[in-house]
Amino acid sequence: MTTLNTDTIASAPSWILRNDTVEVAVTQTGGHMAPVTFDRRGARPIRPYYINPWHDEGLAIDQPVLRLLRGDFFCLPFGANAEPWRGEKHVLHGEPATRPWKLVEAGRSGPVTSLTLTMAAKVRPGTVTKRLYLVDGHNVVYLSHELAGFSGAMPLGHHATLAVPEAPGSLRIATSRIRFGMTPPEPIDDPTIGHYQSFRPGRRFRSLDRVPLKWIDDRWADATTWPAREGFTDFLALFNAPGPLPAWTTAVNTVDHYLWFALKDPAVLPTTAVWASNKGRHSVPWRGRNRCLGLEDVCGYFAEGLAPSLRKNLLRDAGVPTAVKLSPRRPTVVNYIQGAVAVPRGFDRVRDARFAAGSVTFRSYSNKTVTVPVCHAFLATGEPTA
Repeated sequence: MTTLNTDTIASAPSWILRNDTVEVAVTQTGGHMAPVTFDRRGARPIRPYYINPWHDEGLAIDQPVLRLLRGDFFCLPFGANAEPWRGEKHVLHGEPATRPWKLVEAGRSGPVTSLTLTMAAKVRPGTVTKRLYLVDGHNVVYLSHELAGFSGAMPLGHHATLAVPEAPGSLRIATSRIRFGMTPPEPIDDPTIGHYQSFRPGRRFRSLDRVPLKWIDDRWADATTWPAREGFTDFLALFNAPGPLPAWTTAVNTVDHYLWFALKDPAVLPTTAVWASNKGRHSVPWRGRNRCLGLEDVCGYFAEGLAPSLRKNLLRDAGVPTAVKLSPRRPTVVNYIQGAVAVPRGFDRVRDARFAAGSVTFRSYSNKTVTVPVCHAFLATGEPTA
Protein backbone atom coordinates (compact mmCIF):
# COMPACT_ATOMS: atom_id res chain seq x y z
CA MET A 1 0.00 0.00 0.00
CA THR A 2 1.33 3.41 -1.00
CA THR A 3 1.51 6.06 1.72
CA LEU A 4 -1.36 8.48 1.11
CA ASN A 5 -1.15 12.12 2.13
CA THR A 6 -4.03 13.74 3.98
CA ASP A 7 -4.95 17.39 4.45
CA THR A 8 -7.87 19.50 5.65
CA ILE A 9 -9.06 21.50 2.64
CA ALA A 10 -11.91 24.01 2.89
CA SER A 11 -12.77 22.59 6.33
CA ALA A 12 -12.94 18.95 5.14
CA PRO A 13 -10.34 16.27 6.00
CA SER A 14 -9.33 14.81 2.64
CA TRP A 15 -7.16 12.16 1.05
CA ILE A 16 -4.74 13.44 -1.60
CA LEU A 17 -3.94 11.35 -4.69
CA ARG A 18 -1.48 12.60 -7.31
CA ASN A 19 0.67 11.64 -10.29
CA ASP A 20 2.69 13.63 -12.82
CA THR A 21 -0.32 15.44 -14.33
CA VAL A 22 -3.21 15.44 -11.81
CA GLU A 23 -3.73 15.99 -8.08
CA VAL A 24 -7.07 14.98 -6.54
CA ALA A 25 -8.46 15.71 -3.08
CA VAL A 26 -11.29 13.42 -1.90
CA THR A 27 -13.19 14.30 1.28
CA GLN A 28 -13.17 11.55 3.88
CA THR A 29 -16.85 12.23 4.53
CA GLY A 30 -19.06 12.13 1.44
CA GLY A 31 -16.26 11.30 -1.01
CA HIS A 32 -16.52 14.71 -2.73
CA MET A 33 -13.75 15.19 -5.29
CA ALA A 34 -12.33 18.74 -5.08
CA PRO A 35 -10.09 20.52 -5.50
CA VAL A 36 -8.67 18.72 -8.52
CA THR A 37 -5.67 20.22 -10.30
CA PHE A 38 -5.17 19.13 -13.92
CA ASP A 39 -1.93 19.89 -15.79
CA ARG A 40 -0.54 20.54 -12.35
CA ARG A 41 3.05 21.07 -13.51
CA GLY A 42 2.11 23.20 -16.49
CA ALA A 43 2.37 26.97 -16.85
CA ARG A 44 -1.35 27.38 -16.05
CA PRO A 45 -2.68 24.56 -13.85
CA ILE A 46 -6.44 23.99 -14.20
CA ARG A 47 -8.83 23.81 -11.24
CA PRO A 48 -12.32 23.55 -12.71
CA TYR A 49 -14.38 22.47 -9.69
CA TYR A 50 -16.50 24.49 -7.29
CA ILE A 51 -16.15 24.52 -3.50
CA ASN A 52 -19.01 26.02 -1.47
CA PRO A 53 -18.38 29.46 0.10
CA TRP A 54 -19.93 28.65 3.50
CA HIS A 55 -17.69 25.73 4.53
CA ASP A 56 -16.08 27.67 7.41
CA GLU A 57 -19.06 29.74 8.56
CA GLY A 58 -20.54 27.36 11.14
CA LEU A 59 -24.05 27.64 9.71
CA ALA A 60 -26.87 25.37 10.84
CA ILE A 61 -27.45 23.37 7.63
CA ASP A 62 -30.15 20.69 7.57
CA GLN A 63 -28.94 18.73 4.54
CA PRO A 64 -25.57 16.99 5.15
CA VAL A 65 -24.58 17.12 1.47
CA LEU A 66 -24.74 20.93 1.50
CA ARG A 67 -22.19 21.14 4.31
CA LEU A 68 -19.61 19.60 1.97
CA LEU A 69 -20.91 20.55 -1.48
CA ARG A 70 -17.94 20.62 -3.86
CA GLY A 71 -16.60 19.11 -7.07
CA ASP A 72 -17.90 15.70 -8.06
CA PHE A 73 -19.59 13.12 -5.84
CA PHE A 74 -21.54 9.91 -6.34
CA CYS A 75 -25.25 9.91 -5.47
CA LEU A 76 -27.19 6.80 -4.39
CA PRO A 77 -30.04 7.47 -4.66
CA PHE A 78 -29.66 10.62 -6.75
CA GLY A 79 -32.05 13.45 -5.99
CA ALA A 80 -34.07 15.08 -3.25
CA ASN A 81 -35.50 11.87 -1.72
CA ALA A 82 -38.05 13.95 0.17
CA GLU A 83 -40.66 11.18 -0.03
CA PRO A 84 -40.18 7.77 1.64
CA TRP A 85 -40.47 4.73 -0.60
CA ARG A 86 -41.93 1.61 1.06
CA GLY A 87 -40.57 2.72 4.42
CA GLU A 88 -37.17 3.63 3.00
CA LYS A 89 -36.08 7.25 3.60
CA HIS A 90 -32.81 8.69 2.27
CA VAL A 91 -31.15 12.07 2.71
CA LEU A 92 -30.59 14.37 -0.27
CA HIS A 93 -28.33 12.48 -2.73
CA GLY A 94 -27.94 9.51 -0.38
CA GLU A 95 -25.38 8.00 1.97
CA PRO A 96 -22.33 7.85 -0.35
CA ALA A 97 -22.49 11.66 -0.70
CA THR A 98 -22.90 12.33 3.03
CA ARG A 99 -21.36 9.62 5.25
CA PRO A 100 -17.74 8.69 6.09
CA TRP A 101 -15.77 6.46 3.73
CA LYS A 102 -13.14 3.89 4.76
CA LEU A 103 -9.72 3.80 3.12
CA VAL A 104 -8.97 0.35 1.67
CA GLU A 105 -5.73 1.00 -0.19
CA ALA A 106 -3.73 3.37 -2.36
CA GLY A 107 -1.16 2.06 -4.79
CA ARG A 108 0.73 2.32 -8.03
CA SER A 109 1.13 -0.25 -10.79
CA GLY A 110 3.17 0.84 -13.79
CA PRO A 111 1.71 4.14 -15.05
CA VAL A 112 -1.49 3.83 -12.97
CA THR A 113 -1.96 5.38 -9.51
CA SER A 114 -5.09 4.32 -7.65
CA LEU A 115 -7.20 4.90 -4.55
CA THR A 116 -9.86 2.50 -3.22
CA LEU A 117 -12.49 3.46 -0.64
CA THR A 118 -15.50 1.59 0.71
CA MET A 119 -18.75 2.25 2.56
CA ALA A 120 -21.44 0.01 4.03
CA ALA A 121 -24.82 1.61 3.29
CA LYS A 122 -27.43 1.31 6.04
CA VAL A 123 -30.77 2.60 4.73
CA ARG A 124 -30.79 0.04 1.94
CA PRO A 125 -28.11 -2.50 2.90
CA GLY A 126 -25.21 -2.96 0.51
CA THR A 127 -21.57 -2.03 -0.04
CA VAL A 128 -20.27 0.76 -2.26
CA THR A 129 -16.65 0.58 -3.40
CA LYS A 130 -15.19 3.75 -4.90
CA ARG A 131 -12.07 3.53 -7.07
CA LEU A 132 -10.13 6.44 -8.54
CA TYR A 133 -7.35 5.99 -11.09
CA LEU A 134 -4.79 8.42 -12.48
CA VAL A 135 -2.71 7.49 -15.53
CA ASP A 136 0.65 9.15 -16.21
CA GLY A 137 0.36 11.68 -19.03
CA HIS A 138 -3.46 11.80 -18.88
CA ASN A 139 -5.24 14.92 -17.61
CA VAL A 140 -8.07 12.65 -16.53
CA VAL A 141 -9.62 11.09 -13.43
CA TYR A 142 -11.05 7.61 -14.02
CA LEU A 143 -13.85 6.77 -11.54
CA SER A 144 -15.57 3.50 -10.76
CA HIS A 145 -18.33 2.74 -8.25
CA GLU A 146 -19.15 -0.89 -7.54
CA LEU A 147 -22.50 -1.54 -5.86
CA ALA A 148 -22.67 -4.96 -4.19
CA GLY A 149 -25.37 -6.66 -2.14
CA PHE A 150 -28.16 -4.19 -2.96
CA SER A 151 -31.66 -5.29 -3.97
CA GLY A 152 -34.13 -3.32 -6.05
CA ALA A 153 -33.93 -0.34 -8.36
CA MET A 154 -32.35 3.04 -7.58
CA PRO A 155 -31.73 6.36 -9.31
CA LEU A 156 -28.01 7.11 -9.21
CA GLY A 157 -25.26 9.12 -10.80
CA HIS A 158 -22.47 11.67 -10.62
CA HIS A 159 -22.89 15.26 -9.43
CA ALA A 160 -20.03 17.15 -11.08
CA THR A 161 -20.16 20.79 -9.98
CA LEU A 162 -18.05 23.41 -11.75
CA ALA A 163 -16.83 26.83 -10.74
CA VAL A 164 -18.30 29.58 -12.93
CA PRO A 165 -16.38 32.74 -13.86
CA GLU A 166 -17.92 36.13 -13.06
CA ALA A 167 -17.93 37.36 -16.66
CA PRO A 168 -21.35 36.77 -18.31
CA GLY A 169 -21.27 34.09 -21.00
CA SER A 170 -17.74 32.93 -20.18
CA LEU A 171 -18.61 29.24 -19.66
CA ARG A 172 -19.96 27.42 -22.72
CA ILE A 173 -21.52 23.97 -22.38
CA ALA A 174 -22.36 21.27 -24.91
CA THR A 175 -23.21 17.58 -24.97
CA SER A 176 -23.29 14.76 -27.46
CA ARG A 177 -26.52 14.27 -29.40
CA ILE A 178 -29.75 14.25 -27.35
CA ARG A 179 -33.22 12.84 -28.00
CA PHE A 180 -34.81 15.84 -26.31
CA GLY A 181 -34.49 18.07 -23.28
CA MET A 182 -37.02 19.04 -20.64
CA THR A 183 -37.49 21.30 -17.65
CA PRO A 184 -38.90 19.63 -14.50
CA PRO A 185 -42.70 19.34 -14.48
CA GLU A 186 -42.92 20.87 -11.00
CA PRO A 187 -41.40 24.28 -10.19
CA ILE A 188 -38.12 24.21 -8.28
CA ASP A 189 -38.55 27.75 -6.94
CA ASP A 190 -40.38 29.01 -3.87
CA PRO A 191 -40.47 32.81 -3.63
CA THR A 192 -41.77 32.61 -0.05
CA ILE A 193 -38.27 31.47 1.04
CA GLY A 194 -36.37 33.49 -1.55
CA HIS A 195 -35.86 30.82 -4.24
CA TYR A 196 -36.35 31.91 -7.86
CA GLN A 197 -36.20 30.18 -11.23
CA SER A 198 -36.39 31.54 -14.79
CA PHE A 199 -37.16 28.40 -16.87
CA ARG A 200 -40.79 27.52 -17.59
CA PRO A 201 -41.67 24.21 -15.84
CA GLY A 202 -42.65 21.08 -17.75
CA ARG A 203 -41.54 22.09 -21.23
CA ARG A 204 -39.74 19.96 -23.79
CA PHE A 205 -37.14 21.44 -26.11
CA ARG A 206 -34.96 20.17 -28.93
CA SER A 207 -31.81 22.20 -28.40
CA LEU A 208 -29.95 23.58 -25.41
CA ASP A 209 -29.72 26.99 -27.06
CA ARG A 210 -33.52 27.42 -27.03
CA VAL A 211 -35.04 26.66 -23.63
CA PRO A 212 -38.46 28.12 -22.66
CA LEU A 213 -38.49 30.93 -20.10
CA LYS A 214 -41.33 31.91 -17.74
CA TRP A 215 -41.85 35.37 -19.19
CA ILE A 216 -44.05 36.45 -22.10
CA ASP A 217 -41.81 39.15 -23.57
CA ASP A 218 -38.57 37.15 -23.26
CA ARG A 219 -39.59 33.64 -24.21
CA TRP A 220 -36.35 31.74 -24.83
CA ALA A 221 -32.98 31.26 -23.13
CA ASP A 222 -29.66 30.16 -24.57
CA ALA A 223 -28.75 27.58 -21.92
CA THR A 224 -25.36 26.86 -23.51
CA THR A 225 -23.92 30.05 -22.04
CA TRP A 226 -23.25 30.81 -18.35
CA PRO A 227 -23.41 32.74 -16.13
CA ALA A 228 -26.72 34.19 -17.26
CA ARG A 229 -29.84 35.60 -15.59
CA GLU A 230 -28.28 36.50 -12.26
CA GLY A 231 -30.77 36.11 -9.43
CA PHE A 232 -32.16 32.76 -10.59
CA THR A 233 -31.41 29.09 -9.97
CA ASP A 234 -32.52 26.75 -12.76
CA PHE A 235 -32.63 23.07 -13.64
CA LEU A 236 -33.12 21.13 -16.85
CA ALA A 237 -32.42 17.62 -18.10
CA LEU A 238 -31.00 16.36 -21.39
CA PHE A 239 -31.70 12.80 -22.53
CA ASN A 240 -28.95 11.18 -24.54
CA ALA A 241 -29.50 9.62 -27.92
CA PRO A 242 -28.26 6.00 -27.94
CA GLY A 243 -25.04 5.30 -29.81
CA PRO A 244 -21.97 3.06 -29.91
CA LEU A 245 -19.45 5.71 -28.79
CA PRO A 246 -19.18 7.28 -25.33
CA ALA A 247 -21.60 10.11 -24.66
CA TRP A 248 -19.90 13.34 -23.64
CA THR A 249 -20.57 16.48 -21.63
CA THR A 250 -18.30 19.54 -21.96
CA ALA A 251 -17.77 23.03 -20.55
CA VAL A 252 -15.31 25.51 -22.05
CA ASN A 253 -13.98 28.29 -19.84
CA THR A 254 -13.29 31.08 -22.36
CA VAL A 255 -11.61 33.29 -19.73
CA ASP A 256 -8.99 30.81 -18.53
CA HIS A 257 -8.97 28.86 -21.82
CA TYR A 258 -9.60 25.31 -20.73
CA LEU A 259 -12.04 22.52 -21.54
CA TRP A 260 -13.63 20.33 -18.87
CA PHE A 261 -15.19 17.11 -20.12
CA ALA A 262 -16.95 13.98 -18.90
CA LEU A 263 -17.40 10.68 -20.74
CA LYS A 264 -20.01 8.04 -19.93
CA ASP A 265 -21.93 5.04 -21.19
CA PRO A 266 -25.40 6.45 -22.02
CA ALA A 267 -26.95 3.03 -21.48
CA VAL A 268 -25.97 3.34 -17.79
CA LEU A 269 -26.30 7.12 -17.29
CA PRO A 270 -28.85 8.24 -19.90
CA THR A 271 -29.46 11.76 -18.57
CA THR A 272 -27.38 14.91 -18.12
CA ALA A 273 -28.96 17.16 -15.51
CA VAL A 274 -27.95 20.83 -15.64
CA TRP A 275 -28.23 22.72 -12.35
CA ALA A 276 -27.40 26.41 -12.74
CA SER A 277 -27.07 28.25 -9.43
CA ASN A 278 -26.66 31.95 -10.17
CA LYS A 279 -27.43 33.78 -6.93
CA GLY A 280 -31.06 32.67 -7.10
CA ARG A 281 -31.54 31.31 -3.56
CA HIS A 282 -31.60 33.44 -0.44
CA SER A 283 -32.19 30.92 2.36
CA VAL A 284 -29.35 29.42 4.45
CA PRO A 285 -26.70 28.57 3.32
CA TRP A 286 -27.14 30.15 -0.12
CA ARG A 287 -27.79 33.75 0.98
CA GLY A 288 -28.04 35.10 -2.55
CA ARG A 289 -24.33 34.66 -3.26
CA ASN A 290 -23.85 31.19 -4.71
CA ARG A 291 -22.69 30.66 -8.28
CA CYS A 292 -21.88 27.23 -9.71
CA LEU A 293 -22.92 24.88 -12.51
CA GLY A 294 -23.83 21.25 -11.97
CA LEU A 295 -23.34 18.99 -15.00
CA GLU A 296 -24.72 15.78 -13.52
CA ASP A 297 -24.65 12.52 -15.49
CA VAL A 298 -27.32 10.34 -13.93
CA CYS A 299 -30.13 7.86 -14.25
CA GLY A 300 -33.16 9.33 -12.50
CA TYR A 301 -36.39 11.26 -12.74
CA PHE A 302 -35.02 14.80 -12.89
CA ALA A 303 -33.69 15.43 -9.34
CA GLU A 304 -36.79 14.20 -7.50
CA GLY A 305 -35.25 11.10 -5.95
CA LEU A 306 -36.20 7.53 -5.19
CA ALA A 307 -40.01 7.42 -5.10
CA PRO A 308 -40.71 9.50 -8.25
CA SER A 309 -37.97 7.63 -10.15
CA LEU A 310 -39.42 4.19 -9.33
CA ARG A 311 -43.05 5.02 -9.98
CA LYS A 312 -44.58 5.25 -13.43
CA ASN A 313 -43.53 8.64 -14.81
CA LEU A 314 -43.46 10.63 -18.04
CA LEU A 315 -39.78 9.91 -18.74
CA ARG A 316 -40.27 6.15 -18.50
CA ASP A 317 -43.28 6.54 -20.79
CA ALA A 318 -40.93 8.26 -23.28
CA GLY A 319 -38.44 5.39 -23.09
CA VAL A 320 -35.93 7.08 -20.75
CA PRO A 321 -34.81 4.86 -17.84
CA THR A 322 -35.09 6.57 -14.45
CA ALA A 323 -33.54 3.91 -12.19
CA VAL A 324 -30.92 1.15 -12.32
CA LYS A 325 -31.92 -2.33 -11.20
CA LEU A 326 -29.51 -3.60 -8.53
CA SER A 327 -29.07 -7.29 -7.77
CA PRO A 328 -27.57 -8.88 -4.63
CA ARG A 329 -26.27 -11.70 -6.81
CA ARG A 330 -24.17 -9.60 -9.18
CA PRO A 331 -22.51 -6.23 -8.46
CA THR A 332 -23.41 -3.23 -10.59
CA VAL A 333 -20.44 -1.12 -11.73
CA VAL A 334 -20.73 2.50 -12.86
CA ASN A 335 -17.62 3.72 -14.69
CA TYR A 336 -17.10 7.39 -15.49
CA ILE A 337 -14.36 9.70 -16.79
CA GLN A 338 -13.66 13.38 -16.09
CA GLY A 339 -10.82 15.54 -17.32
CA ALA A 340 -9.67 19.05 -18.16
CA VAL A 341 -7.13 20.40 -20.66
CA ALA A 342 -5.92 23.74 -21.96
CA VAL A 343 -7.40 24.90 -25.27
CA PRO A 344 -6.16 27.49 -27.78
CA ARG A 345 -7.50 31.04 -27.60
CA GLY A 346 -10.68 31.32 -29.62
CA PHE A 347 -11.77 27.75 -28.77
CA ASP A 348 -15.43 28.26 -27.93
CA ARG A 349 -18.29 25.78 -27.42
CA VAL A 350 -17.61 22.15 -28.40
CA ARG A 351 -19.24 21.13 -31.67
CA ASP A 352 -18.28 17.46 -31.84
CA ALA A 353 -15.97 14.78 -30.44
CA ARG A 354 -14.08 12.20 -32.48
CA PHE A 355 -12.82 9.08 -30.75
CA ALA A 356 -9.69 7.16 -31.71
CA ALA A 357 -7.79 4.43 -29.88
CA GLY A 358 -6.52 6.04 -26.68
CA SER A 359 -7.68 9.58 -27.44
CA VAL A 360 -10.56 11.92 -28.19
CA THR A 361 -10.43 15.07 -30.31
CA PHE A 362 -12.84 17.88 -29.47
CA ARG A 363 -13.67 20.43 -32.18
CA SER A 364 -15.19 23.82 -31.40
CA TYR A 365 -17.68 25.85 -33.39
CA SER A 366 -14.76 28.16 -34.18
CA ASN A 367 -13.15 25.12 -35.88
CA LYS A 368 -10.28 24.80 -33.41
CA THR A 369 -9.36 21.38 -32.05
CA VAL A 370 -7.71 19.78 -29.04
CA THR A 371 -6.74 16.10 -28.79
CA VAL A 372 -6.76 14.53 -25.35
CA PRO A 373 -5.06 11.25 -24.36
CA VAL A 374 -7.77 9.23 -22.62
CA CYS A 375 -8.52 5.52 -22.24
CA HIS A 376 -12.23 5.75 -23.04
CA ALA A 377 -12.39 1.95 -23.18
CA PHE A 378 -12.39 2.24 -19.37
CA LEU A 379 -16.15 2.88 -19.53
CA ALA A 380 -16.63 -0.74 -20.62
CA THR A 381 -13.67 -2.47 -18.98
CA GLY A 382 -13.09 -0.56 -15.73
CA GLU A 383 -9.36 -0.91 -16.45
CA PRO A 384 -7.40 2.26 -17.35
CA THR A 385 -4.31 1.97 -19.54
CA ALA A 386 -1.70 4.42 -20.82
